Amino acid sequence: MFADYLLIIPLFLAVALGWWLGRQQANGAPSSERSRDGQLSHEYFTGLDHLINEQTDEAIESFIRALEINSDTVPAHLTLAKLFRRKGDIERAVGIHQRLLARPDLVEADFIRIQMALAKDYHALGLLDRAENLLHDIMRQSRDTELATNARQWLIKLYAQEREWQSALDTAQQLPRKAKEAIGVELAHYCCELAVVQGSAGEQTSAEGYLREALGYDPGCGRVYLLRAEQQMRQGSWQQAINSLQQVLVKAPKLVPETIKPLQQCFAELDRPAELESYLRTCLAEAPSATVIMALAECIREREDVLAAGLFLTEELRKHPSIKGFNRLIDLHLAYGSSSARQSLTVLRGLTGQLEQSKPKYQCSHCGFAGRVLHWQCPSCKQWGVTAPIQGLEGE
Repeated sequence: MFADYLLIIPLFLAVALGWWLGRQQANGAPSSERSRDGQLSHEYFTGLDHLINEQTDEAIESFIRALEINSDTVPAHLTLAKLFRRKGDIERAVGIHQRLLARPDLVEADFIRIQMALAKDYHALGLLDRAENLLHDIMRQSRDTELATNARQWLIKLYAQEREWQSALDTAQQLPRKAKEAIGVELAHYCCELAVVQGSAGEQTSAEGYLREALGYDPGCGRVYLLRAEQQMRQGSWQQAINSLQQVLVKAPKLVPETIKPLQQCFAELDRPAELESYLRTCLAEAPSATVIMALAECIREREDVLAAGLFLTEELRKHPSIKGFNRLIDLHLAYGSSSARQSLTVLRGLTGQLEQSKPKYQCSHCGFAGRVLHWQCPSCKQWGVTAPIQGLEGE
């Protein structure tokens, strides 16, 4: 597929160049320019020959030489450079952009677009300082609001890659309102990253400030409530932690399984098991998951007995089957079942346990990347806030 794409670009350039050369001849170029047009025609037909022989790179080089650099052909040069960058030949893209920038007759808009493209080249090469400097130059020079906004957006991505969260937030403040709202999820997570740093340093007040700022960018950011509860639990503020964790059910129900273990600890510290069971039943009705079902079965076991817990678990597994829930049911039978069945159940539990351990727990809704660790930024597609516990038989 990509090889076909590479062939389309030179073919398009061949057609465009043929039209351009024909137009030059039709316009009756002066004699001083006719020899140069002949040279261009030679490069053009050389490129066609390479294209026919499927020598894509050589064809592109010939068409580049045939294209005169002016305001009409700058987009074609930028397209070629973008093609090289996409295929991984970034140094050739840099060469095209540097040759373009060396032209003294470029209009301001073209000059800034080329600088932007060169900044992307440097970013792809890992030369982040050069990319940052170019983007700052664009923001200072450009009188085009859209180009300046694009430069700021790229600079925010660059800062995020370097984990300079505060610089990313400061740059975002200069974006137009709609552009800032469009990346609200990312900005909320930048605030969360800073809250983690401040919390680890013992700066709880500063950490809470960043969490409030995160909710300003994205009121539905479930990570904020998890971090806030973690901080409150460290301080022994169990009821406040419960309140924060219960907000996840309202704001980000897919993350409810992440709240169950800390909720169990908080209610245990306050010795209020009945309230825990009541809240778990609410979760079961509004955001059912294997983790909620198993926690509720444990509450029933402690309040009644193992038989009642087993019956409840069996009934819920009919409605919401999952490997995790099935394994918990086997554990109950192993602990309290008859000795004659334990040997077979032990073998079965070993097999299903291996199956559970081999399956990922979380998945990115954007690209499908899956793993056993909750990444707030997907390692594959680099999107923020798109990973959640897997639902269904092999998950929750």
